[in-house]
Amino acid sequence: MARDKQSRRGLAARLAGGSLVMFSWGCGRGIAELLPVVPRAEFEPAYLRLYRSGELRERIRALKEIYKACRLCPRQCGVNRARWEKGVCNSTSRAKIYSVHPHFGEERPLVGRGGSGAIFFSNCNLLCCFCQNWEINHRGDGAYVSDEQLGRMMVSIQERGCHNVNLVTPTHIVPNIVAALPYGIARGLRVPLVYNCGGYESLEVIKLLDGIVDIYLPDFKYTDPEMAARYSSGARDYPEAAAAAIKEMHRQVGNLVVDENGIALRGLMIRHLVLPENVSGTDKFVKWVAEELGPGTYVNIMAQYRPENKARKFRPLDRRITASEYRRAIRWAQEAGLKRLDGVTVG
Repeated sequence: MARDKQSRRGLAARLAGGSLVMFSWGCGRGIAELLPVVPRAEFEPAYLRLYRSGELRERIRALKEIYKACRLCPRQCGVNRARWEKGVCNSTSRAKIYSVHPHFGEERPLVGRGGSGAIFFSNCNLLCCFCQNWEINHRGDGAYVSDEQLGRMMVSIQERGCHNVNLVTPTHIVPNIVAALPYGIARGLRVPLVYNCGGYESLEVIKLLDGIVDIYLPDFKYTDPEMAARYSSGARDYPEAAAAAIKEMHRQVGNLVVDENGIALRGLMIRHLVLPENVSGTDKFVKWVAEELGPGTYVNIMAQYRPENKARKFRPLDRRITASEYRRAIRWAQEAGLKRLDGVTVG
């Protein structure tokens, strides 16, 4: 562990005084920002160091133990998933996967030319009423796979030229994901791991992922507990849990670092979906990012909300956002001082 910390400190020091490159991510305003660059040839995924030291094996053991009284997310169901009991996420101790494929709809630093290698896990711990992947996350469409099969899938994504392994909705199945890594590593896996989650995370579990995940891609959905409880199956503690987890993610990986082609290698990237009538609390969210994480944090202010699943039963989520609502969200982000925005203008 000490050697790994020294390696991370060395990388940070090299970045602080190292090369920079200018990329225009933009949000319709031509915003450009200097991003630290590490040549891809010099990059090594964090999980390889833990694998060589034997620490990865210990993390697998600790995570699998959590299944016996599940506390993988803040809901703390306490069920014994190792004995096929199911909690809110409706999952056992086996990974269930809907699809594995190159994904070109993610943020540009993840996609590049080869795509982001998305593995969509079935079921979810958050269960939002407006879920746009409700067939996967609510209905649970998909098929069960072993940890070894999952490791082979990771390698297959790499072999197809994807720039990373993008773990979509991983929160409730983290032990299997980490247990799959040795099978992948033995077959040559060495692309970054992207932890693409809803933000409703257990701080204990995120700490166990230190040195395993290279890129964290959490949502920050709400700043108001009442909104979270109303629209995400009673998750009243969402704002508090998401804030604590994202601060720990930032502590582990820092701000976004890219290779010479602008492809993400390591760092934190936060998504925030603008909701009608500011249900998501965008004004408070951008201030929190600027004050707690810093203006250099990569943030995607997203405009693509559409009423899916049960959303039409919940006003004001029964409509899309307006152009003025999105422009206001971008203005709030700029007024807060955020500099790395990757959004899409409306109108």
